[in-house]
Amino acid sequence: MMEDADEEPPLAVEINGLVDVSASQPSDQSHQRSEDVEASSVGVTVITGYLGAGKSTLVNYILNSQHGKRIAVILNEFGEEIGVERAMINEGEGGALVEEWVELANGCICCNVKHSLVQALEQLVQRKERLDHILLETTGLANPAPLASVLWLDDQLESAVKLDSIITVVDAKNLRYQLQRHNDSSSFPEAFLQIAFADVVILNKVDQISSEDLGGVLDELEKDIYNINSLAKIIRSVRCQVDLSKILNCQAYDASHVTHLEALLKENKSLTTRDLHDSSVRTLCICEPCQVDLDKVRLWLEEILWDKKYSMDVYRCKGVLSISNSDELHTLQAVREIYEIVPARKWRKEEIQMNKIVFIGQSLNEGILIDSFKACTLATC
Repeated sequence: MMEDADEEPPLAVEINGLVDVSASQPSDQSHQRSEDVEASSVGVTVITGYLGAGKSTLVNYILNSQHGKRIAVILNEFGEEIGVERAMINEGEGGALVEEWVELANGCICCNVKHSLVQALEQLVQRKERLDHILLETTGLANPAPLASVLWLDDQLESAVKLDSIITVVDAKNLRYQLQRHNDSSSFPEAFLQIAFADVVILNKVDQISSEDLGGVLDELEKDIYNINSLAKIIRSVRCQVDLSKILNCQAYDASHVTHLEALLKENKSLTTRDLHDSSVRTLCICEPCQVDLDKVRLWLEEILWDKKYSMDVYRCKGVLSISNSDELHTLQAVREIYEIVPARKWRKEEIQMNKIVFIGQSLNEGILIDSFKACTLATC
């Protein structure tokens, strides 16, 4: 499948040359700008999806909307064959890192990147004009996890930019077929991984479903998405025309913005999807009322994420923790092997202090996760 024929890049005017990031500046101005960057990082939204689902349509919609924000777009031309991690770590190799910067009529900026994402982002945030947000459209990448890992906790970038969310665009007409391919394959199709890592799923092209079947078909598609990732927010759209407030500034990875994680404590419906085979990509939620030892939790996580001790492949992990000898609610987030546990705020008097962790991945074993996590609790509980 190809992108829609009418998905043309927005009219743009080339900027004369790149910003010289090495140009000397007065030390006081340089120091002040460094403090400003640390005080207010720029959010990065990763946009992924099948070819033809509407990624370019979404980017064009954002670029051409009169939202009053200064948004930069990086068109990522990484290919699987060059190795994403290597491409992002080996900065400076292979010649020019940024092909061109273009400025659009509404004040947004667009660039093409061939090699180093890190350096491209550094150049963006060092521009004179303050950016409100950065969009990263992936091309040729089935799995957004390596990008998410670099953007989330990379030492070079964390003071300047922050991962805001991962948005996956799916084609309502073809999603069922793309997911069905798993039944005839030993590997998981791209659609599974892209949905599993998503914070927001845009169910696009709903107008291409016949009107008499529209409601039932879309409900079934949302169930398919929910079975893979029950934490993702699903938005139906035609030509990716969505409320930008629902996809920008989501703060999905911001430890200080715990609203989305606190919702886990109040979740009434089960977050665990049970109607899939154990080997499928799915969501699984475990709960434990007793307080846990933080060091034991770290070791437990590292055995699962790093050592693959129980032969489970965890893509995403989110949770809230009740830690012994602490009156603070701790949040847990993980993307593949990288995880973070941080105190977020004090527990409120009316709250039931408990541990609740959601896993998204393949071959998840509920019994093993519950029993092994219980070993992290205090002996007196």
